[in-house]
Amino acid sequence: MTGQHPSAAAPGRPPRAPRPGEGSSRARVLMWCLWDTGTSAYNAVMLTFVFTVYLTSPAFGSSEYTSTVLSVAMTVAGFAIALTAPLIGQRSDSPRSRATFLTGNTVVLVLCTGLAFLARPDPAFLFLGVGLVAVGSVAQEFATVSYNAMLPALAGPQRMGKVSGWGWGAGYVGGIFALAFVLFGFVTPGFLGIPTDDALNYRAVALFSAAWILVFCLPLLLKARSMPFRASINDAAAVPAQPRHRGILGAYAELFRTIAALWRVSRATVVFLLSSAVYRDGLAGVFTFGGVLAAGSFGFSLTEVVMFAVAANLIAALGAFVGGALDDAVGPRAVITASLVGLLVAGTALLFWHGKIAFWVCGLALCLFVGPAQAASRTYLGRLIPPGRDGEIYGLYATTGRAVSFMAPGLFGVFVTLMGAQIWGILGILVVVAAGLVLLLLTPRPPEGFTTARV
Repeated sequence: MTGQHPSAAAPGRPPRAPRPGEGSSRARVLMWCLWDTGTSAYNAVMLTFVFTVYLTSPAFGSSEYTSTVLSVAMTVAGFAIALTAPLIGQRSDSPRSRATFLTGNTVVLVLCTGLAFLARPDPAFLFLGVGLVAVGSVAQEFATVSYNAMLPALAGPQRMGKVSGWGWGAGYVGGIFALAFVLFGFVTPGFLGIPTDDALNYRAVALFSAAWILVFCLPLLLKARSMPFRASINDAAAVPAQPRHRGILGAYAELFRTIAALWRVSRATVVFLLSSAVYRDGLAGVFTFGGVLAAGSFGFSLTEVVMFAVAANLIAALGAFVGGALDDAVGPRAVITASLVGLLVAGTALLFWHGKIAFWVCGLALCLFVGPAQAASRTYLGRLIPPGRDGEIYGLYATTGRAVSFMAPGLFGVFVTLMGAQIWGILGILVVVAAGLVLLLLTPRPPEGFTTARV
């Protein structure tokens, strides 16, 4: 294993010519982006807006009971991801195993989503439905580790920002189209004409989501083994390679050795994992509490909330597309910094500018900056990962994100309680974003020759 990318020139060494077949083609990039389009339906339809709302409805018990069951299941799923994502990534650091993990976990996601159709509106089916949703979320996260690990070799250093931005944008667009079709076709007004008896229309949403995921993910799954792959390079200044796959304890020992070696060779990688975990939790808080604030503090009706959700995702996609192009031009660090500053400005304005127009303007501005920050974070890490460790480090990326995922929700509640009004929950999210920005600014520059271009 090395601390240097294949495309980066070590000090005093001329850059090598690209290997044949290295980098991306339009077809490969399209297949890679479509995977995000497919899995986005799970986030938008199954986890956020439709199916979990169905599972916490009175048909399954009191709202307190069903919400608690869902919360416990998703907490357990989060712990499972945090503890094992780096190991999953570690074992996907070969072309064959990466394709196997991506395909296997995507298939599990499709199966869990489709089987959720069996969760009839009866308390006896609550654990089945919640369990399938939780297992599906774990499978999606594991698949995403392998998916992200494809980015550095697929895009190459000169197009990594653009490709990452298109992937994030495709996910936003796919999620909103899937959600819109579900809301109008299955729920209200239900133009597909599916009967509501036995909640058949809500249960059919699971079958639709499973089909959506399969159709859009299938092209990448079929070509996963032929996707570009970055192998380790022997180098005297490298992060030393370790024996791979010697059981769970051996895998964790290897993981800690990798972190220690990265700390010695490129401290920027480790510090960035921490800083990005913090501000990414703030970014997630923007979408998590956006609808809550729209309805509770700005008087939006349910229809207006849905309209805002559609606009918010489209604006975030636009931001991801534009931010990806800027990423390749000025570097991901500059894009992330500008985006976080923009988030702080728009969020602060929302505290003092009241009314629906204010929320439309400032809320959409927030979403505009979320897209490029998320896309550029993925590329920044991709430019810092030593070849041959893409899966392992993107697994750590997932773990660190899960480890601090309590911050934005927790501070949102703290400020609402302290200030006595829901609107001040925004301040809690801004505190998390600001903390992440400070940590990002304190992230040291990577050593020359360690990374690809434009970090």
